[in-house]
Amino acid sequence: MAAEHARVVEFFYTEPNADFVALVHQRGALVSWQVGSRAEALKAAQVGCDLIVAQGIEAGGHVRGTVGTLDLLCDVVGAVPNIPILAAGGITTGRSMASAIAAGADGVRVGTRFVASEEAGVHRTYTEALIAAEAEDSMYTRTFYVGWPEAPHRVLRQAIDAANASHVEFVGARMGLDGVERKIRRFEAAVADKTTTGNVAAMALYAGQGVGAIRSQMRARDIVQKMANEAESVLSRL
Repeated sequence: MAAEHARVVEFFYTEPNADFVALVHQRGALVSWQVGSRAEALKAAQVGCDLIVAQGIEAGGHVRGTVGTLDLLCDVVGAVPNIPILAAGGITTGRSMASAIAAGADGVRVGTRFVASEEAGVHRTYTEALIAAEAEDSMYTRTFYVGWPEAPHRVLRQAIDAANASHVEFVGARMGLDGVERKIRRFEAAVADKTTTGNVAAMALYAGQGVGAIRSQMRARDIVQKMANEAESVLSRL
């Protein structure tokens, strides 16, 4: 269904699968696969992916990578030189974007910076926490395991502290896409959107290590323009 309405369908957190790739291609879309290792990148190329996202351990949200973004990127670019490669993990500024491009990336995948955009639709408490955070507040953990067990992720340190300090089974609730409100369990891997109520500070406030560069909420188009301008300025001096 997604392939019939989107130019690119991206997969994440499973080993690249030829059947999935074929299904998307049959419906006219391109396939992107987010990987965390050289081996996964080689597999993605083998099954016919059109582009690959190399995600380093600095990334916010659920993390596939186990090494730094630039180290992984260099490894992946060398392994699959004929497929466009995007770098992901800790990229929130034009400088970090320029670093990835200089290291061989064809582009970048930005996550945490866009969570603090006006269009993101997350809860205000989440946005404010991102703006106030420093890089060291981004913690690699398995704390928010309910619904996605044994999956490492990065969240803000204060979210872990608040969840540990809470002793209730449910920390809040949010509206589902079906219009039905559902409760959010403590330590659940759920994102606090604008419909969320309750102790939002104790929910999974995902954030990558580049969070310290976020100092304001901006429109997505302005974020893109600012990062692009800064990256071009940095790269022009190399």
